[in-house]
Amino acid sequence: MLYSDSDKLVFRFDDHLLWVEPWSDNALRIRATKLSAMPAEDWALLPKPEAGNPSIELPEDKDGEATLVNGKIKAVVTKRGKLTIYNSQGSKLLEEYARHRRDPTDPKCSALEIEARELRPILGGDFHLTMRFESLDPKEKIFGMGQYQQPALNLKGSDIELAHRNSQASVPFALSSLGYGFLWNNPAIGRAVLGTNTMSFEAYSTKALDYWVVAGDSPAEIEEAYAQVTGYVPMMPEYGLGFWQCKLRYWNQEQLLDVAREYKRRKVPLDVIVCDFFHWKHQGEWKFDPKFWPDPDAMVKELQEMRVELMVSIWPTVETASENYSEMLEKGLLIRHDRGLRIAMQCDGDITHFDATNPAARSFVWGKAKAHYYNKGIRIFWLDEAEPEYSIYDFDIYRYHAGSNMQIGNTFPKEYARAFYEGMQAEGQSNIVNLLRCAWAGSQKYGALVWSGDIASSWSSFRNQLSAGLNMGMAGIPWWTTDIGGFHGGNPDDPAFRELFTRWFQWGTFCPVMRLHGDREPKPKDQPTAPGANNEIWSYGEEVYEICKRYIFIREKLRPYTRSLMKEAHEKGTPVIRTLFYEFPDDKRSWEVDSEYLFGARYLVAPVLEAGQRRISVYLPAGASWRIWNGDGAEGDEGEEYEGGQDIEVDCSIESMPVFARV
Repeated sequence: MLYSDSDKLVFRFDDHLLWVEPWSDNALRIRATKLSAMPAEDWALLPKPEAGNPSIELPEDKDGEATLVNGKIKAVVTKRGKLTIYNSQGSKLLEEYARHRRDPTDPKCSALEIEARELRPILGGDFHLTMRFESLDPKEKIFGMGQYQQPALNLKGSDIELAHRNSQASVPFALSSLGYGFLWNNPAIGRAVLGTNTMSFEAYSTKALDYWVVAGDSPAEIEEAYAQVTGYVPMMPEYGLGFWQCKLRYWNQEQLLDVAREYKRRKVPLDVIVCDFFHWKHQGEWKFDPKFWPDPDAMVKELQEMRVELMVSIWPTVETASENYSEMLEKGLLIRHDRGLRIAMQCDGDITHFDATNPAARSFVWGKAKAHYYNKGIRIFWLDEAEPEYSIYDFDIYRYHAGSNMQIGNTFPKEYARAFYEGMQAEGQSNIVNLLRCAWAGSQKYGALVWSGDIASSWSSFRNQLSAGLNMGMAGIPWWTTDIGGFHGGNPDDPAFRELFTRWFQWGTFCPVMRLHGDREPKPKDQPTAPGANNEIWSYGEEVYEICKRYIFIREKLRPYTRSLMKEAHEKGTPVIRTLFYEFPDDKRSWEVDSEYLFGARYLVAPVLEAGQRRISVYLPAGASWRIWNGDGAEGDEGEEYEGGQDIEVDCSIESMPVFARV
């Protein structure tokens, strides 16, 4: 049965209910369930926005089709419920993959008995959901979906886990070269297969199918439409635009201050220094251990006099020895365990986690953070999921290891950032920065600055970060960064690592946030909280120091430009770092290039991704002229001008990474 309900097109057959409704201009939200009523959650989507002038046409007879048109997008539903989506030129964007005999008039009628929208009941009342689509063009290119540790930028042909792990962030929004954007609006753990024969999305435990799709004439139009329905990132505060200094751990107040003082003595700009994990006495106290941090007020005051902001690491873990454990247990503020002791994992103590999905727990933790950090002038937080053995976001492992019965795995990172965002908003502050290891669709509106997790200090890992950062931007997370030099290992005295570090530092200058971090070698053995070797720019020898200093000053020179990019992200949802095709969609080569990118619309960046490389081939997109830019001289006075649409070879000595300015 096909009918309209207000502005929704509805299909009902037996226990299967399908809704197709306009959701902002040129966009549709599609939901389906086998429950008696459609679930009400909007998940990543903001409350329903207005849509231009959508129209619904119902069939004149029982064998006809129904259509819903909303601007540039059209949905067609057959008498047996098959859904196909078109753009305004009549080209198919998405077509459900169904192979059965329900409709003998369907050209794809088949004895295979495969449903497009399969909701298979599981114990407990939920469904194992599989949504299948035709692969309309094997040459289609798909981008976004979050952060995955792989070199491929184009995800067509990929098998993607929809779950969070340390260094993996599932943000399931995809942008297609066919001219659509697709949000899998379901926070369940699952899988996406973007195959060349079929495409499918799975949720292993859910109550309904829910996705949002938009048609657009350019990647920018699609990306901006997505930001409109999921929320805009706040405006990046001024202190986020420069250089951030960090290492695994500064273990006391004087050590941290000495590093900041040394930057000031050397007259090297520094915006942020980070006080990482285990500055507390017990996990779940959210304050400085007075034995090692005797006067945080004086520390923050001295840093701010040097125009340096302090970031503190805050874990969600609560140790049984914590002064807050008994109160949080009594008030139901901790995650539940369905069997065994209230221990999620062991890391310098028996610990569990506060329940970030509980508003009262969020308020409790913010209250502690406000009293011990915020009221001292600290405005930026490193919200770490505390994962020495198991990732809190790897819920398949986590559920069996800890006996947790938490079901909404992928929403947890967003709720964690939300705890601090809500508190800051209550204080009348909007410039919150949450440095997070993970995010989900919509996390950007809570000030989520995602970093790419505990990655290896290797060339292959370095290469992966380029694709990870670009796809995170396409997935709607403009604030993104990485550990310059990688996290695991790397000896500052090793010449081979110094080369990798130098290339990573040069590239980090042209990332949304420029942040140095790492667990450097050598370090004391069998001490998981040991500080690790030095990781300041002077720790790598004089030659590397001079290169790093130069690039920090380049970042300073770019500050007004970077600020404008952050404003664009805040107002329109535009990525800060962009694929070439984002600015040059009519240039076919721009859809193929995956080893260079644009920092905003003006600068083309070609990272040096191989050891020993001293010359590099760069493709310059058609539709603009380009001039090599070294960051030292005046804009426009720095070398030969090249017409776009060609490959050129340029030098890339260890002192410099190729950057081109759009003329």
